[in-house]
Amino acid sequence: MSVDFVGFLGVVLVAYVVPGPDFLVVVRAATEHPARGRAAALGAQTGLCVHMLAAAVGLSLIAARSPAVYDTIKLLGAAYLVHLGVRAVLAARRAARERAAGPERAGGLADVAGPRTSARNGPVHGGRRSGFTQGFVTNVLNPKAALFFLSVLPQFVNGGGSASRQIFFLGTLDIVIGVAYWFALVAVAARLRAFLARPKVRHRWELTTGWLFIGIGLGLVATA
Repeated sequence: MSVDFVGFLGVVLVAYVVPGPDFLVVVRAATEHPARGRAAALGAQTGLCVHMLAAAVGLSLIAARSPAVYDTIKLLGAAYLVHLGVRAVLAARRAARERAAGPERAGGLADVAGPRTSARNGPVHGGRRSGFTQGFVTNVLNPKAALFFLSVLPQFVNGGGSASRQIFFLGTLDIVIGVAYWFALVAVAARLRAFLARPKVRHRWELTTGWLFIGIGLGLVATA
C-alpha cells in the first residue's frame, strides 16, 4: 500500500488544530473533570468511526449527493449545538442569580449537558456517559466530518489497491491521531480547572462557550 503519509498527517493535524464543535465539547468537558474530557474525546472519535465506515461502504457518498439528506443531517447537528449553547447560557445566568441571592444558595454552575462535577470529588455518576454522548452526537451529526472522509481521504488512496480498505486504514490512522491529540488537549485544559472554578471566570467561560455553540449552530442553519 503506497500512501503519502507526510501529506496525510499534515492534512489531519490541520483539521484537528482548527477549532470546531468537537473542540468546544471536549474542552468544556475537560474543564469539568479530566475523565469526562477523555470520555467526550472518545465519543467524538467514535462518531468519526461511523463516518469512516460509511465512507468505506459508500453511504456517505449517497448523503453528500442528496441535498435533502445532507441538509437534514446539517439541521439536526445545528439544533443540537444550539441546544448545548442555550443550556450553557441559561446555566451561567442561573448561577449568577444564585450567587447574588447569597452564598448559601450558590452551588456553582449546573452542568450544561448532564450531571455536575466537583473539582474536589470528581465527576458524579453519569458524568463520563454524558461527556461521551456529547462528543459522539456532535460528530455524528456533523456533515463536514462525513465530507472529510469522502473528499480528503480518497486523495491519498493508491489506485492500485482496494479503495475501501485503504480508506478504512487511513480513517483508522486519523482516529488514532485524534485520540492522542484530544487526550493531550484534555491534559492542558484540565490544568485550567482551578482558574475556571473562580465564579466570575466560570460565568464568562460558560457564556462565551454557550454563545459560540449557538453561533456555530446558527451558522450551519444559515448555510443549509
